[in-house]
Parts: sequence; C-alpha cells; structure tokens
Amino acid sequence: MSIKQELQVPFIDLQAQRAAIAEELDQAISGVLARNDFILGKDVTLFEEEFAAFCEAGYAVGVDSGTSALELALLAYGIGPGDEVITVANTFIATVLAIAYTGATPVLVDADPHTYTLNPMQLASALTPQTRAIIPVHLYGQPADMDPLMAIARQHGLIVIEDACQAHGARYKGGRVGSFGHAAAFSFYPGKNLGACGDGGMVVTNDEQVAKTLQMLRNYGQSQKYHHDLKGFNRRLDTLQAAVLRVKLTYLDAWNAARRAHAAHYTRLLGDVVETPRVPEYAEPVWHLYVIQTARRDALRTHLFSRGIAVGMHYPIPIHLQPAFQDLGYQKGDFPVSERSGTDGLSLPMYAELTPDAIEYVATTIGDFMAEHRSDRASEPQ
Repeated sequence: MSIKQELQVPFIDLQAQRAAIAEELDQAISGVLARNDFILGKDVTLFEEEFAAFCEAGYAVGVDSGTSALELALLAYGIGPGDEVITVANTFIATVLAIAYTGATPVLVDADPHTYTLNPMQLASALTPQTRAIIPVHLYGQPADMDPLMAIARQHGLIVIEDACQAHGARYKGGRVGSFGHAAAFSFYPGKNLGACGDGGMVVTNDEQVAKTLQMLRNYGQSQKYHHDLKGFNRRLDTLQAAVLRVKLTYLDAWNAARRAHAAHYTRLLGDVVETPRVPEYAEPVWHLYVIQTARRDALRTHLFSRGIAVGMHYPIPIHLQPAFQDLGYQKGDFPVSERSGTDGLSLPMYAELTPDAIEYVATTIGDFMAEHRSDRASEPQ
C-alpha cells in the first residue's frame, strides 16, 4: 500500500495529554500555591495513599526520582558494600547506578529472547554467597516473569526490588506489578505513563517498618524534626508534582487501555513485516514503549524520520558495554539477547492520544520500506 499523504507523528505528545485535563491541573497547582505547603505537603500524603491503593500495596513513599526510589529501597533493606545485586543487562542505566550508589556490586544476566525482560533461567549461574537481592525490570511496561524469580529468591533468602519505573498499572497474572517483590520503584519522569511536570518517584512496599525507614531516608534521616536517626538524604517528592500526579492517576487506567489498543493495532499491521513485541499469557503490559526488532533498524529509523515520524532507540548500548561499568569485567558477547536488542530495537510512537490514522501511517511507511528491501528479509527474525 502506498502512502497517500504524509503526516507528522511525534514520538510522544505531552501537549495533547495536558490539553484534555488542563483545568484540573491548574486547580491542583493553584491549591498548593494557596496552601504554601511545598515540602511534604497535603498532596504528597494523599498521593502516597492513592498510589499504594492503585498498586495493591500497603504503603507508598514519595521520593524525587525513580533512581532514588531504587537506591533508597535497597538501602532500606540493608543492601550495601560487600553485597551483590543481580539485574538484567537490558535496562536503563539508572537500574545499575542505584545498585552502585549503595556500594553494592551489580551482577548482570541476559534478557529473555521473547520479552526482553530478565531471564529467570539465567539466575542460577549468577548466584554467589554474596548475592543479597534481585532487581527484575518491567521493561517497556512489560511485566517480568515474577513467579520463578520469587521462587528463587525465597529459596536463597534474597530481597526482590521490582524496577517498575516503566510499568505503572501493568499486571502479572492479574496482580499489579509492584505488589510481588519486597518493594518496587516507580518513576514519574514526564514521559512515563504516569508522568509529572518534572522529576519524581515512589517506593511501594507491604512492610510498614521499611516504609518508615524510607520516610526517614528521604528526609535527612529524621524521625521527627531535628531528630536524625539515620544518615539520610534530601530526596523528597515535591508537593506540586504530587498534586499533578493525583490528577493524572485518575486517568491512568484509561490511558493504559488506549495504549493497549494502539499496541494491538500496531501488531495487527506489522506482525508479518517485522518482529513485533510478544505478550506472554501471564502479562497485561501498559506499553510505555512499543519496540520492534529489525536488522535494518538504523536505515529504517532514518527513513521514518524523513517521513515525519519520530522514533526512538532505547538502550542501544547494554549496561555491560557502557564505559561507566567496564570495571564489572564483562565483554562483548556475554549477553547476546541484550546486545541484539541494542542494535535492532526501534521504539515506535506511543501515547494514549495517538490516532488510528497515525498508527496506520507509521505501519504503512514501515511496510513500504521493508518491501523495498526484500533482499535483506532473510536476515529478519521469524
């Protein structure tokens, strides 16, 4: 099918989201300004309660970023120097930075070749007497396979911190991600499914004592003002951001449902053209990203940009090949699935307000490109 008319398709459209709820956002922000409760104010407490309920967890503690959420969750469980924490090589660097910030050593394993999340089959070979925790990453909004991960954790007495920074509202076997491990970290970076107007993060947990520890860690280690029980940090969630997030949380399930419809539309149109994401029976993803795989990724990316379609390349260099983590001692070839995702993965436009016409234009443009390069299709995964 030929392209009759070129469209401009952004990768994400935050203006479209804001336009639909602008009056509510303005009222929420004005309320904070009127109260002057800018630090750990009323909206932080209410948002923590609402987000904990949304995640089907007992407690939620707001912090200043998803990275802080991961780091403080590890610290709250006593992870530190001399400990090893296992995570996946196919993730954003913040996952591994958070481990390093605690003084613990990151230990990497490869991703599953179908879901690109942590492969539970890789865990056994990564365990050592120093292993204290596992961080599975619900990458792109796709739940990691939690049951086998939790079984291994229970067998070896390990802490599990879910990295749910891209998976607000996703479900695994019917339960919300974030409710399976000992704790979970979320990010409210503006482009996330639930995004603030700046940075923000949250830790959820069912452990009351851990929640209290997190509340101290984020606020200078204080149990009450000027009483410092711990060597804490200044990592608090801003009240203005909490007010914005409270408004957006009421729309999140509907926005995620729209993303699922968009992903299904993409898959129907592209399933015979390129490798599209696979959804296991256990998963209800929320499609923070819709990532296709093609050996012609770079050429296709250039072609799409030339047709007014903005696309992304997420994590083109896996953690083990990043200069910052060369001290871990890994080499090229150690994690082939993660490496292939880095070279072949292409993120298509995805946001709740995306239109069917835009999806069809993207798919048609990809289909026309692939048809022009049929001689290279032999290298495409089947």
